[in-house]
Amino acid sequence: MKIIYSFLRLVRYPNLLFIILTQTLFYFCIVSPAYAKYGNQSPELTINNLILLVAASVFIAAAGYIINDYFDLNIDRLNKPSKIVIDRYISRRWAMFFHSFFSFLGLFLTGVVALNIRNPLLLVFNIICVLLLWFYSTTFKKKLLSGNIIISLLTAWVVFVLFVAEVQWWSGDLLPSSNAAIIAVYKGAALYAGFAFIVSLIREVVKDSEDELGDRKNGCRTMPIVWGMMPTKVFVSVWVIVLIWLLAAIMIYALMQQWVLIFVFIVFLLLKYLLGFISKLSRAFGSHQYSAISRDLKWLMLFGILSMILYYYYLG
Repeated sequence: MKIIYSFLRLVRYPNLLFIILTQTLFYFCIVSPAYAKYGNQSPELTINNLILLVAASVFIAAAGYIINDYFDLNIDRLNKPSKIVIDRYISRRWAMFFHSFFSFLGLFLTGVVALNIRNPLLLVFNIICVLLLWFYSTTFKKKLLSGNIIISLLTAWVVFVLFVAEVQWWSGDLLPSSNAAIIAVYKGAALYAGFAFIVSLIREVVKDSEDELGDRKNGCRTMPIVWGMMPTKVFVSVWVIVLIWLLAAIMIYALMQQWVLIFVFIVFLLLKYLLGFISKLSRAFGSHQYSAISRDLKWLMLFGILSMILYYYYLG
């Protein structure tokens, strides 16, 4: 049982459950209602294809977590020795096998969906995701900002992949101006993918601050190491302010549309937390405090994704 639990920790099972929740909510709260409201046809993704695509996303993400820990072993021995799984419960050879197997399985399932809905873009982009996860773990994670941006883009892709699945690429028009359903899906995907990108970027930089000691000893050139802690906090704060302004714009739009619940949700869950976040960040010192902030950002991401339910309430 301990080996099974350790394997689940290796693949970050809470994050995998989060992927399932995100893609399921986006489909049933945004994609499906958009077609019901604006179109006479059904979504390109049937329920069966949705299940396959979600499974593909989970397997690709699990493979990414495994290969990340594989190449991070020396860093993790310094930063979080009690959480190491590879070389303690699972050998390096088996870790590489599971990475390869999950990557193949994720791409195979993506290929099945791409064939079913005649959309090879899905397979092309997921191949790019697998490659980015490999090169992130081997190279980009140790470089200034590039690794943070890659992970943030991949986080946004968890949402945006469902829009790409709906694009009828063979028509020659990636965003048909006459197809109100696809336009509605695009707007929802852009909104939530943008939110996911910004929150993920903030969290990745905070995690670099948490892991600064081990990263420094292993030759990494992350933002806290290259710029120092104070400029890093300024960078994070700027992105928090950008997110606050974007949420404020959504609040104004919600008031104009009389979406009271969305307005209240943003004020009392998202904005209230973000304003407190800047205060916590300014006082943060040491890996334990940065770790606590990183966990809080997961809750922020969860609350943001759960707002899809309110989106469905008003637009469904």
